Amino acid sequence: MSERSFDFKELDEDGMGSLEAISSAPRFNEWMYQTISKNLNGHILEIGSGIGNISEQFIKDGKKIHLTDIRKNYCNYLRREFGKNDNVLGIDLMDIVHPDFDTLFADHIGTFDGVFALNVVEHIKDDQLALVNCKKLLKPGGTMVILVPAYQALYNQFDVALEHYRRYNRKQLVDLFKSAEMEVTHSQYFNMAGIAGWFVSGNILRKKVIPTGQMKLYNALVPIFKIVDKVIMNNIGLSVIVEGKKA
Repeated sequence: MSERSFDFKELDEDGMGSLEAISSAPRFNEWMYQTISKNLNGHILEIGSGIGNISEQFIKDGKKIHLTDIRKNYCNYLRREFGKNDNVLGIDLMDIVHPDFDTLFADHIGTFDGVFALNVVEHIKDDQLALVNCKKLLKPGGTMVILVPAYQALYNQFDVALEHYRRYNRKQLVDLFKSAEMEVTHSQYFNMAGIAGWFVSGNILRKKVIPTGQMKLYNALVPIFKIVDKVIMNNIGLSVIVEGKKA
């Protein structure tokens, strides 16, 4: 797909810094992957792949995936890292709320068994349109998984730096799926332990980028944090996840 017709965002320094920090936490990325990927099979599309922290988990697991991002620098990075891998079926610029979405991405509409977006929808003002367009990309019976930051009360300096419009509770994200006429099949919170670190770094220390040292420490403690989430039955967390099916 040609890039010359797109007018997408370019550099994302704070976002890149945080993504690089998260890349230093492989246990965390694997945990997130295991949580969101159970029903993502067949030909999968990722909205907002960034630098491929979760994309890499799908690729390692032998799943066929198509990567996208709104920024050329991220797409170029993804091509360098994963472009020659047989499990990567394509790497494209994609704006999920582009005014000419149906025309620009006509060759993708109705072609995917699964579509997912992790920490993407909160960046989009018209989040309902984002989900409607994600649904268009699915085959009938296809699965959509969305993960977003939880609880507006936790909105802090990180959210400002990362250009988040909002944070969500579970009901709000479920309602967003229903407004897109998706059948909700699962919903949960994720990563309760991350709430404390997010609050301290963003509210007290007023950091703009997730500290690498903090992520490395968190990574070491992931086995404990996974148990915590099981004990509380995923009823509280730094993120909220909803999964649904297209009729």
